Amino acid sequence: MARVVLTGGAGFLGSHLCDQLIGRGDEVVVLDNLCTGSVANIEHLFAREGFTFVHHDVSDYVWVPGPVDQVMHFASPASPVDYLNLPIQTLKVGSLGTHNALGLALAKGARFMLASTSEVYGDPQVHPQHESYWGHVNPVGPRGVYDEAKRFAEAITMAYHRAHGLEVRIVRIFNTYGPRMRAEDGRVVSNLLLQALKGYPLTIYGDGSQSRSFCYVDDEVRGLLALLDGPVTGPVNIGNPNEFTVAELAALVLEVTGSSSEIVYEPLPVDDPTQRQPDITLARDRLGWEPKVALREGLELTADYLRSVI
Repeated sequence: MARVVLTGGAGFLGSHLCDQLIGRGDEVVVLDNLCTGSVANIEHLFAREGFTFVHHDVSDYVWVPGPVDQVMHFASPASPVDYLNLPIQTLKVGSLGTHNALGLALAKGARFMLASTSEVYGDPQVHPQHESYWGHVNPVGPRGVYDEAKRFAEAITMAYHRAHGLEVRIVRIFNTYGPRMRAEDGRVVSNLLLQALKGYPLTIYGDGSQSRSFCYVDDEVRGLLALLDGPVTGPVNIGNPNEFTVAELAALVLEVTGSSSEIVYEPLPVDDPTQRQPDITLARDRLGWEPKVALREGLELTADYLRSVI
């Protein structure tokens, strides 16, 4: 049994990690300022032995009494709506928050895991994206607050690894979806499902030819834990390599929900990537991981969840 400190543990992805960590017998201390997370995501764990929630902003000094075996830094706004509304907070949690979490890991002799993102590749000029690609990011564009925060977070994580010998893991997370996504968080899957379920027109930005690769949350969490427990420092892409255009996603959403909503087109946001697809060769070869849940099945499960909360 390990004692794990998980920043951002009340968020969409963090709460699913909590479920799996507690389920396998680990003790979990969640640090979250509830900026984009919600107590509702984790309140079912409050009565579980070994689970602790601390309301705290990790951009401020971080300390947890007692032994700590692993520090998993997942705190950050992650959807475009959130990080565009909270640009300074996003930069602070990626820089100061990562520094504070690394400091805790170093003081406790713990393994550190950074949740990075496919956004470090920006609008990629290499396709699919492999971990050795350095990316194509606009550092002064509106999306740069998230992209560059994560790129800095990777850099300081590797600096602690090289300078202090800290054991680290870096994961680059691609589009993830599933239950506990906020209905109006601005990500393409939740946007389209919510619009379809409410009978609203489905909004596609641009002409819908831009591509994404969508990983169901259960698959993503399996990959995250395989990396946490495995021998690879990283960075490692954890995402679904099956690529879909946004237009294909919208058509599948209409099928899954049985909606008769029309599709409307809006201008493409600034610096929106035209392609996004992970090369997961490293995860397959070194971690024995690959996703299992097909997009249709995952959308059905996510639609069921959204029906229950809207």
